[in-house]
Order: sequence, then structure tokens, then C-alpha cells
Amino acid sequence: MAHHLNYNEQTQKHSFMSVKEKAWHGLGQIIKKYPTSAEAIEHAGLNYEVLKRPNIHPLPSGINVISENSYFTFRTDTEAVLGDKIGRDYEVVQNTEAFSFFDSIVGGRDGILYETAGALGQGEIIFITAKLPDFIRVGRNDCIEKYLFLTSSHDGSGSINIAFTPVRIVCQNTLNAALRHHSNGIKIRHIASAGDKLKEAYKMLGISNQLSVELEAIYNRWSRVRITDPEVKKLIQLAMIPNREVYEKIKAGKEDELSSHFNNMVSSVFDYAMTSPTQQEETTKGTLFGAYNAVTGYFQNVRSFKTEESKFKSIMYGTGFDRAQAAFNLCNDFAKEGSRALLLN
Repeated sequence: MAHHLNYNEQTQKHSFMSVKEKAWHGLGQIIKKYPTSAEAIEHAGLNYEVLKRPNIHPLPSGINVISENSYFTFRTDTEAVLGDKIGRDYEVVQNTEAFSFFDSIVGGRDGILYETAGALGQGEIIFITAKLPDFIRVGRNDCIEKYLFLTSSHDGSGSINIAFTPVRIVCQNTLNAALRHHSNGIKIRHIASAGDKLKEAYKMLGISNQLSVELEAIYNRWSRVRITDPEVKKLIQLAMIPNREVYEKIKAGKEDELSSHFNNMVSSVFDYAMTSPTQQEETTKGTLFGAYNAVTGYFQNVRSFKTEESKFKSIMYGTGFDRAQAAFNLCNDFAKEGSRALLLN
């Protein structure tokens, strides 16, 4: 699996920093102590400036860049073009500014620590994670760490995203879960003012505190709800539905017409639920919490992705997140209605 971490030819280092633990194929800088934001930027190789210029403009080296749209963005250190389809209103958010948003909600608070940071591609996407204090506890021994993560882009492709995600220590499953009445994160547009960005960032700590309390109650309730193996497979099948066509076939009882790709994927998730050592714990084996872990664990530990970037995007806000959210909703319904929740309307 390709990692797609940025590699800086000038420094001959990968743009990634992790505290104590190796990650991303062991690349990047592994440091022993939790860093300050300034130290994290240095260790992760994020100390570069990004500029926005009109569609035909020379770089400092004299090379002309022609943008497909009105503007383009580039790094001043390597002169790598990060985006050539940039709109007029797009505002560059420097990496130091992105960390300042995080500092505004985590800086100076006891127990909140920067743990990883890095850049993907040519440096067009950056990410930061910060570990929150305490745990979500399920049963007596199952502890789930709490994280905030931030992603930002320099290629005009997306917003600044700050989100809460719990990570189950025993298997490193990212248990993304947006409750029905609010999301697990916020999006800040690049064209927003600095004041508005900071105001939005402050909301995140309150969201994470609320989610922690609610998820702990939900996960503990699910860990006490028994579910049979056939019910687990049905729940997985419903959670993994990719489109309306597949939904209609299942609803009409035409499961023999489902693609082998879909059936194999459902089987892989079910096999993970039944055989993974991390699925044999007291809180997971034969429980609704275990069924939910099967879906999240599949995307985290089983499914193959072309690059680590595509895996990261899928789990945090793409297909993996959507399937986990579908499983979350199904589990919530099952806890209330039992097998009736697995019937298609």
C-alpha cells in the first residue's frame, strides 16, 4: 500500500511527525515527548508558506505557471504547485494558522496533547491530531481514547475540517459516530474571516465533550444488547448498501442478483466480526457493540486502499465514515426495536 506522504527533496524527510508510536509505514519523525504546536510544525515538515497567484505568473525561479482557472497556489520552498483551479475568493490558510485554530481550543488545557501531524501529496493536504484527556469506558476493561483531528487543504478542494473521533485502543478502530442531532465536527470555509474561523473552532471542544458523554452511554448500552450471528450479518449487509439499486434488490428479496463484489465485501466484514481476536472481548463478542466494531474495524484493518491518503479520507469523511454512520444508526434502532430494525420498509 502506498503511503503518499509528502517527501521533501530539500530536507530529505517525509512530512510526518508521530509521538512514540510508529505509523504510516514507519516513515517520518518519531519523537519521544509531546511537542508544542511550533515543535510539531517543525518535526512534521509543515513549516512552509503557501501563496496564491493569478493564472499566469512566474515562480521565484522564473518558471511561468498557467492556471486552468483564475488562480493557482504553490509552496515557496519547493515551488510545487498545489492547486491550479483556485477561485478568486479562496483565501490561503497557512499551516501555522491551522495550528493556531487548534491552539485556540486545545492549547494550555491539561492533558490535551498533539500526537501526529503531516502533509500528503506535494503538501496540498495537511492533518493534525490531538489526544484529549480521559477515556470513553465500555464495560470494565474496554477503553476508547478521544481525539480531535484537523485537516486543511491548499488546492482549493475543501474546507478546514475539525472533528472528534474516538479510537478503540485494543484494535485502533476509528469509531467515527455522528449522533443524529448533530455532527461530530465542523467545516470552516477558506473564504471565511479569521474571526469567524476562530469562533467556529471554539465550538469544537464543546461538541467533543458532549459526544464523549453521549457515546459512552450508547456504547455501554450496546455492549449489553445480545445479537445473533444471522442478525449481525443482516446488519452488516444493510450498513454496507452503496446505492438505491442494491437497496431495492435486497428489499425485493433478489439477493441472488447482488454483485459478487458487494457479497464478498459483506462476507469480509462478517468474517472480521467472527474471527478477529479484538472481536472476542466481553464487550464485543455477540453484542451490538461488537457488530458496530465489525464495520468500523473492516475499513480500518481489513479493506485495501490504493494509498494511505485514500484510506484517511474514507475513514474520516468518506465512504468508510458513511458506512460507519449507517451502522451506528442501525445499531441505535436495534437497541430499541430488536430484529425489527433490520426490516426494510
